[in-house]
Amino acid sequence: MTTGTTIISDMIYLGGDIITMDENNPMAEAVAVKDGLILAVGPKDDVLKTKGAATQIVNLGGKTMLPGFIDGHSHFFQAAMIADYANVSAPPVGTASSIAGIIAVLKEHVAQQALKPGEWLIGYGYDGSALTDGRDATRDDFDPYFPDNPMVLVHVSGHGCVLNSAGFKAVGIDANTPTPPGGVTVRKPGSNEPAGLLMENSMFPILMALPKPSPQVLLEHLTTAQQMYASNGYTTVQDAPIDPKVMPLYQKAADEGRFFLDLNGYWESHQFLATAKPGTDYRSPRAGHYRLAGVKVIADGSPQGRTAYFTKPYLTGGPGGEKNWRGTPIVPPEHLNAVVKLAYDCDAQVLVHCNGDAAIDMLLDAHKAAGAPHGRRTTVVHSQFVRRDQLDLYVQYGINASFFTNHAFFWGDVHMQNLGQERAYFLSPMKTARALGLRMTNHSDFLVTPLDPMFILWTAVNRTSRSGQIIGPDERISVLDGLKALTIDGAHQYFEENRKGSIEVGKLADLVILTANPTKVDPAAIKAIKVAETIKGGKSVFRRASPATTPPMAQEVLIGAR
Repeated sequence: MTTGTTIISDMIYLGGDIITMDENNPMAEAVAVKDGLILAVGPKDDVLKTKGAATQIVNLGGKTMLPGFIDGHSHFFQAAMIADYANVSAPPVGTASSIAGIIAVLKEHVAQQALKPGEWLIGYGYDGSALTDGRDATRDDFDPYFPDNPMVLVHVSGHGCVLNSAGFKAVGIDANTPTPPGGVTVRKPGSNEPAGLLMENSMFPILMALPKPSPQVLLEHLTTAQQMYASNGYTTVQDAPIDPKVMPLYQKAADEGRFFLDLNGYWESHQFLATAKPGTDYRSPRAGHYRLAGVKVIADGSPQGRTAYFTKPYLTGGPGGEKNWRGTPIVPPEHLNAVVKLAYDCDAQVLVHCNGDAAIDMLLDAHKAAGAPHGRRTTVVHSQFVRRDQLDLYVQYGINASFFTNHAFFWGDVHMQNLGQERAYFLSPMKTARALGLRMTNHSDFLVTPLDPMFILWTAVNRTSRSGQIIGPDERISVLDGLKALTIDGAHQYFEENRKGSIEVGKLADLVILTANPTKVDPAAIKAIKVAETIKGGKSVFRRASPATTPPMAQEVLIGAR
């Protein structure tokens, strides 16, 4: 047994597999918890020595315990916003596999929400590449059905949207509106009239201007958002970048004790440049489960939306029919250089969204220009189409990769068409990165793909596409390496590996209980594993009710949240 004390425990877990993610003590028979911390880990008989009259013994019943999952990258606030949005995602996330299917979902949403003329109709999860129509939707598809409601469908990548005519009118975009630098405005053939799809800098101002619920409603939605993450086993979550208007809301929620999961937030880069001062430490300590950990820059776009920035052209052209198209940077190198330099001067961690290899070159150049300091744990979010030589520089510079293997399933087939086999097969190359000794995470980019960490693990281990192709068989990783990316390496990304990410004495009792052991099931069955319970700081914050005793609509219950 590993223990540093003989103090009586509050709770002891036993009766199932316990995967500690501690390389020195990888498996255990029992775990004892005291005051929200791990008190003892090891053989059952030894851990039971901490048992007192008031100690609660929890039999796992053959289930499997792991450290709580750590979110490598997602957009937490979007989970708070989607309560009033229509889900126009393609299967398996939604039901809309065609433009007609999207219209049907929107009609139902309008009726359910009782939208009045002039009120915004907002949908999320739009993915033109998954539609059976074989094309992107246009304003003309939606105008006959929703003439009186401005409509916006947020692209599944988060880097685009489709508007109807009322939507364009509401935001003041017409044939005379120029396409901004770093933006894509798809026009009607033979015309300068916007067709419907906007990408990148053409789209971002629109999303920022959409109506939001009142601050009080948003505060209440934060609880719902945390429930979503807790039901998927997460105990540490991320929002990067934070909408500047939301930052005061997060601080208020922390001050009022509304957070029960740990939230790492990252400044939006333009706001950071405007407010941060060199010589100031902006990596704030955690208070009320919340901290500002650094700054996030969005350097390029979406590979499935064909706006990620590459050194070699797409095989299928650009989203608006552009030829010899390599995508586009969202910010100029000068902006990225300035943010990275200022962040290093302020001891603030830097996250940079880079999908294409040309965007990654920009980040590596910015890091070098800032003096190439080691140990900053600068994280390349997605690193989707990183080159092998760039991975070597990650090692040299001490840069982290946060990969996104869910792409292999959702868009692996699309990447094969758009980029060819060589690039598609090296998508999120976790096995190569692990062989080089890189610390790496793996993420959902929620809302882009579902939060489910077992699905993330399944894609990392199998890399199977929608059509059944294996996208890069040589980059499939072991289950244990996949779990490291969701636990201990996630803690390392946030400089928190000494307090979470593994089940070790003295660390936070952030734990998750799974219905099966992912290291023991057939790799194809990993995605069927469910979260049975999530424990944050020794308190149960989610428990899945037994289907044998609970009606289907009440399967998930949040407990002990406040």
